[in-house]
Amino acid sequence: MTDQPSSTAQTDRVERAELQVASVLADFIETKALPGTGVTPEAFWAGLSELQHDFGPRNAELLKTRDSLQSQIDAWHVEHREKPHDHEAYKAFLHEIGYLHTEGDDFSIETANVDPEIATVPGPQLVVPITNARYALNAANARWGSLYDGLYGTDAMGSAPSKGGYDRGRGARVVARVRVFLDDAFPVQGASHADARRYHIQDGALLVDDMPLVDPSKFVGYRGHPRAPEAVLLCNNGLHAELVFDRTHMIGSRDQCGLADVRLESAISAIMDCEDSVACVDAEDKVLAYSNWLGLMKGDLTENVAKGDKTITRALNPDPVFTAPDGSEMSLKGRALMLVRNVGHLMTNPAILDRDGNEIFEGLMDAMTTALIAMHDLSKTGGTRNSVAGSVYVVKPKMHGPDEVAFANDIFTHVEKTLGLPQNTVKLGIMDEERRTSVNLKECIRAALHRVCFINTGFLDRTGDEIHTSMEAGPFSRKDFIKRKGWITAYENQNVDIGLECGLSGKAQIGKGMWAMPDKMAAMLEAKIEHPKAGANCAWVPSPTAATLHALHYHRVDVFAVQDGLKKGGRRAYVDALLGIPIASFQKWSADQIRREVENNAQGILGYVVRWIDQGVGCSKVPDINDVGLMEDRATCRISAQHIANWLHHGVVSETETMEIMRKMAEVVDRQNAGDAAYTPMAPGFDGIAFKAACDLVFLGAKQPSGYTEPVLHARRIERKAQG
Repeated sequence: MTDQPSSTAQTDRVERAELQVASVLADFIETKALPGTGVTPEAFWAGLSELQHDFGPRNAELLKTRDSLQSQIDAWHVEHREKPHDHEAYKAFLHEIGYLHTEGDDFSIETANVDPEIATVPGPQLVVPITNARYALNAANARWGSLYDGLYGTDAMGSAPSKGGYDRGRGARVVARVRVFLDDAFPVQGASHADARRYHIQDGALLVDDMPLVDPSKFVGYRGHPRAPEAVLLCNNGLHAELVFDRTHMIGSRDQCGLADVRLESAISAIMDCEDSVACVDAEDKVLAYSNWLGLMKGDLTENVAKGDKTITRALNPDPVFTAPDGSEMSLKGRALMLVRNVGHLMTNPAILDRDGNEIFEGLMDAMTTALIAMHDLSKTGGTRNSVAGSVYVVKPKMHGPDEVAFANDIFTHVEKTLGLPQNTVKLGIMDEERRTSVNLKECIRAALHRVCFINTGFLDRTGDEIHTSMEAGPFSRKDFIKRKGWITAYENQNVDIGLECGLSGKAQIGKGMWAMPDKMAAMLEAKIEHPKAGANCAWVPSPTAATLHALHYHRVDVFAVQDGLKKGGRRAYVDALLGIPIASFQKWSADQIRREVENNAQGILGYVVRWIDQGVGCSKVPDINDVGLMEDRATCRISAQHIANWLHHGVVSETETMEIMRKMAEVVDRQNAGDAAYTPMAPGFDGIAFKAACDLVFLGAKQPSGYTEPVLHARRIERKAQG
């Protein structure tokens, strides 16, 4: 509706190697990040300057290629809009313009020095905003979680707990449910965990009422005295479960064998996110993100948290220690393996200006700084280590095709040379969330075959890019119907197929996307088992509790056995299916259906954007139009904005109708946030920056690069911060 304001902020700067660096960032790098790494300030700034001035033009050219390809695709669809879709002609056209690459010979990735959490231990994965220290610590510490708490405190058993004190009946049902899990995962010869009265260790073996496990090798350790252990450690499908015994505990005192809790190895890995779940628009924001990453890598990050009338200090958990069956001491990781997600290739940031006064590419700044900070972990020989294999794990999102992956590979080669790290120390996670990456996935993996540690599907961003790429092809189906189209199944299957074909099994993670409803754990337990069944050795969950519950799926499903079966079966999905455009085949929607669809999209956009712009919250649980809490980040915002933009573009809904709906939904969002003292209502004036930002995303959506929300959000957030 309006021109987007400039994103360049005025700030105090110092000159470093032909870069104009915000003083707050320069001070952080030189006094906090660099000391202890062996890298001099001169070397760091010279390396970053070279990265911007030599790699920056290549970055810009890659973005121009995106625009050029999009313009050609738009023109093709406009030319063929009134004709039946010719799939073969469309595919040939995409080859001709260089959008679609010819698949090369088979190969296997050569990634080395990979931690077990990436290569051989399957399980849930968390994604958290790095700017929130409490969330970051919770995610890192979610390696272990109470199954009793997860079942009792959620609707996982069919209903949520009632308010008030402890419900002994509900607690008994939890205990019974956990005993069923133990019988399934760790069966006892001729007996049941439900009847057990004593667990003890004899001659290096676990006995349950004097009966051994069906598979004795699943007993891997204990704490305390072997005749009456404080804890028993079991392992199934690579995941551990700790049985905690305490007859003085409220639960253990009423249990016939004193079992007070069962703690599951839960979040095996966690992505500390500098991208979609944060609102980092300037030097101040970036320093907060980098500071928390530094605290995690050094192991000294803490956060004071109010609990009732008390304040507790959160810190990283130590490694738990056990006695192995042979009597030796053993320890396990107490924390999730941490990856860091850098931003993509698109955005610049005013934290640093180049020699010509232009903002540098934020992805280049992230690459150099997050790798530098990770060196504090690489230098450790004990304590709260992240990578015992000596690697740094960087997830790189929103890359379009093999050339952009190759560019990312070259960036990290430069970073490693600058920082004095062995080549390929930095491992690369490829988000398979843009169509040009999906249809060229094998060649994308080949472009970084010595670094790839992770590929992951992302339905929301993938759909947002699908809509924008085919904006001119016609009006898209309603969002719920898009999910039912054949292309999405092909997309999910091909990601696993190609990952296995390229040798990722046993070397890297093949991941699946987020469960977006953190309060709907019963539904998650029913649905998300499909991810390990599909051959994914990790999948995203929205909370530590969800990680503990999702871990149950990996005990039920041997993911690596599934992967072996899929490898024998061959590839199930091909590019032809991925190129099926989910245009609505039946477009005779009623006025009510159109309004409901636009209202649903608009409410989600506004609920997310108002917190992003006014409060700098990049990810949160936002009530949807039916007051169901959904995890929202820029990916969810992108698909909703692109969907309305597509319908506007094709006249399904008018600008007048859409603005009316935006104002109506702003009032709904205001009501939903009425209890938030920090919230600024959008109605009745509808003239605030947050409301304008939401309107920009919708009414200017067709013009946004790849349909991304970042340009609008960053510019409007800077404008909002300038207001104080």
